[in-house]
Amino acid sequence: MPMFPPHPETPSAAAPLEGVSVTALWTARMRAQESARPDALIHDPLAAEFPTAAGTAGAPPGSGLLQTVLPDWLAVRTRFFDEHLLSAASGCRQVVLLGAGLDTRAYRLDWPAETTVFEVDLPALHVFKERVVAGHRPTAARRVPVAADLLGDWRGSLLAAGFDPERPTAWLCEGLLFYLAPEAVDRLVSTAGALSAPGSTLGAECLNGHTAESPFVRPWLEALSGSGTPWVWQLADPEQWWGERGWQAEVADLLALPYAVDRFAPHLAAHPGLEKQSMILVTAKRTSGGR
Repeated sequence: MPMFPPHPETPSAAAPLEGVSVTALWTARMRAQESARPDALIHDPLAAEFPTAAGTAGAPPGSGLLQTVLPDWLAVRTRFFDEHLLSAASGCRQVVLLGAGLDTRAYRLDWPAETTVFEVDLPALHVFKERVVAGHRPTAARRVPVAADLLGDWRGSLLAAGFDPERPTAWLCEGLLFYLAPEAVDRLVSTAGALSAPGSTLGAECLNGHTAESPFVRPWLEALSGSGTPWVWQLADPEQWWGERGWQAEVADLLALPYAVDRFAPHLAAHPGLEKQSMILVTAKRTSGGR
């Protein structure tokens, strides 16, 4: 299992992450807070260790209504993709987390035997993460950190790490794609598709292009842009967009999920006009290999 040992030219575990990687600390902090709730939707015992190691976790920018809902959204999103990945792993013993950030699913989910979890993200983020998770035992049979820039040749790095494109794969793009320019999203999705054997699955989170200008979403997008972490990609027709790229996609109906209904109920009661479809969770299947 590739690891990233201490190196004198790399930042210490306490050094702050930069750019979009900072959002991984926000996410870790919110997952830690969720895990401490008596009605927690997920349990992430490692989450609190990341902000502690960094010395700070920061917070999402701005103070609008979406920021108030964000911790509950993150809990629902995480639970949804946890269940999706475990279901997919029954037929896909390769799991690839693109833009893995400080995700700890390789340590906290009950993976089927022989499951390998590849975590693809920037080298500096891996250096920080490896020092925090050192000494903890993964629940996956193998956890493989892959240091690569998703705007560059991450395909070569993934293959070099032992990824087998002849085997079905469960891909996850959680909290990632909206940070990328449309052409970069196309390249990433095309690369993943070309590496996907029949039976592969994919999970992704997308900003709904129909609601980007709504009073609920627009202040959030402006706050992100002002903080230097803008969301620059959105979708108006997810099923068609993913279908054109070889994936049979389905948009999740969050209000059909009991845990989502329970968690969002207080927000909907307090704000009856709250935008309910600003974010889209997509799951998709690949019936043919390559593209």
